[in-house]
This record gives sequence, structure tokens and C-alpha cells, in this order.
Amino acid sequence: MTHIALNHGAIVLTAPSGSGKTTIARYTIGAFPELQFSTSATTRSPRDYEEDGVHYYFLSKEEFEQKIEAGEFLEYEEVYPGCYYGTLISELFRIDKEGPILLDIDVKGAMKVKQLLQDSAITIFIHPPSLEELKQRLVQRGTESNEWLSTRLQRAKEEMTYRDRCDHVVVNDDLEQAVEETLSIVSQFLKAKHCHNGQP
Repeated sequence: MTHIALNHGAIVLTAPSGSGKTTIARYTIGAFPELQFSTSATTRSPRDYEEDGVHYYFLSKEEFEQKIEAGEFLEYEEVYPGCYYGTLISELFRIDKEGPILLDIDVKGAMKVKQLLQDSAITIFIHPPSLEELKQRLVQRGTESNEWLSTRLQRAKEEMTYRDRCDHVVVNDDLEQAVEETLSIVSQFLKAKHCHNGQP
């Protein structure tokens, strides 16, 4: 699989965990009714409020690895040992029949999606103000053990080196401003896709 062309295009939001990309993704979906959120698959356990097929497709490690073997993922990553996240190709095509797609995925996954979708996708890197601020946000979540926190921060350092490979970088030190900047980028991309598809 070298290239996938989409009719309506995909917006890829990516960032180290705790940078605020999921919050910005929610604002983006709210601002553009034609956008649909791509639901990722994962092997991690659901949190109390999470529903299968809504927040994620929750799969066992065995199910996930079977789908890898069958070539069913656009991208996937073993983010931590035994903990996979990925984007199903079937999910992408399901949404593309109706309109543009919004993906909220990790950095390496975003690189893979851009490589496969090329001009059909735009990548936006949500950059935390600093690693210290990122640490505070993760601590405030209260969902991470000290060991996981250390792993996430180490991973965040590496992920921040990918920012220049994305089409746009938005620094999230002021949420309102970061949302405004993201919406402007998305608006320009969607207008360009409409024109390319011969729509007014």
C-alpha cells in the first residue's frame, strides 16, 4: 500500500500525550459539522466513562495482532509494551463516503498517515508550552502511575522532535488562541478540498 486517495480529505491532529489535542479536536468537530471523528482501535482497558465504538474500538491484544496480519490498519503503533493504538482502514473509508475525517492520533501514526494519504491529509502538531507544563497536566489527570508518567514524558521528548515534519505547528499555551489557530488552518484546508472537488 503506497498511496490512498480520499474524496473529502483528512485532518490529522497529533501531539505528545497531555498537550491538549483531544480538547482541540472536540472544538474542531463542533466548529465544522461536516467533519467526522475517526475512532481509533486500542488494546488498553476502557476508562469508566468510555464506550466501545464511541471513544475507541477496544480490542484484545490477539484481535489487534490478527488485524495487523490481515493488513487492516492504516497505521498502528505499539505505544507501550503490549499496548497498541491504530487507525482501521475500514473506518477511514466509512467516513470518507460522507465527508472529511478528523484523526486524533500519536506522532508516529500521523507520519505514516501523511505518507499514505499525501495531499489528501493535513497534519497539525499541537505543541505543549514546555515539558514541565506537560508533566503538570499529566499529573493533574491523575490517571498515570509514576512509572507510566516517566515513560510518557520520555516519549514526549522524542515526539517533539517530529514537529517540523508536520504541515503546521500550533503551540497550546493559551487554549482559546490554539483553538482559533487550528480552526483557521482546518477552514483553509476544507475550502481547498471543496475547490479541488469542483464544489463552489
